[in-house]
Amino acid sequence: MTTSSRWADLGPRVASAIVMLAIAGLAIWSGGLLFNAIITMVVGGIFWELAAMFWPGQGMRALKLGGAAAVAFFAASLLPTALAVLVLLAPVALLAIEDKGRRAREVVPFGLWIMAAGFGFVWLRNALNVDWLLWLIAVVVATDVAGYFAGKIIGGRKFWPRISPKKTWAGTSAGWIAAAVVGVFFTATLDHGFALVVLSVLISMASQAGDIAESALKRRRGVKDSSAIIPGHGGLFDRFDGMLGAAALFLLLIALFSM
Repeated sequence: MTTSSRWADLGPRVASAIVMLAIAGLAIWSGGLLFNAIITMVVGGIFWELAAMFWPGQGMRALKLGGAAAVAFFAASLLPTALAVLVLLAPVALLAIEDKGRRAREVVPFGLWIMAAGFGFVWLRNALNVDWLLWLIAVVVATDVAGYFAGKIIGGRKFWPRISPKKTWAGTSAGWIAAAVVGVFFTATLDHGFALVVLSVLISMASQAGDIAESALKRRRGVKDSSAIIPGHGGLFDRFDGMLGAAALFLLLIALFSM
């Protein structure tokens, strides 16, 4: 592989990342309905991509399911948590009954993951200090960026070639190191000492697990990208799979330790 071809996707990736970071920054700073609305669009879009992977060539079915997810998610973002959970389950139930439930076992876990993790972002922004959300995003971005460059520059042994042929052990471990550095940076802000560094590495691993889970899904469904709406990144699911994995683990830990 030539040097130019190795870095061919860098330009589009950087340009798309700048746009997404600008939108994310505005949403996080604004909070409230704007933040909820942007997360709603992302969740609805990912749900649409998920449905399109399971029912290819049936655009209206995928659009219907994505729209249902968006409506339910936005409504849930305005409701008390207990009631919100019930509303979030509605589009997942629709996934389960599509084509008389023949694909429910495959598609429902992904639907649950998307809705729960998306709600985790809204809950983080509205219920906790915004610094926690910034930390989570920083961990995932650092993991992704460090993994990308270490994988390209160092290369070496593949992490899981059958599922994700581009991932290397060098990139994976570089992501953990970068996450630990982010944890150190945020220790003063979040006042959790070394525990935050450990948590940052766990969140990094969850982010990578989200990426691998989506890669496995795409391989099973026979698609390269979840869609093509983000230049250099593929689809929303391709770009936010790590965020979904990180948010899901953090939400789970909060639930466990608050019981």
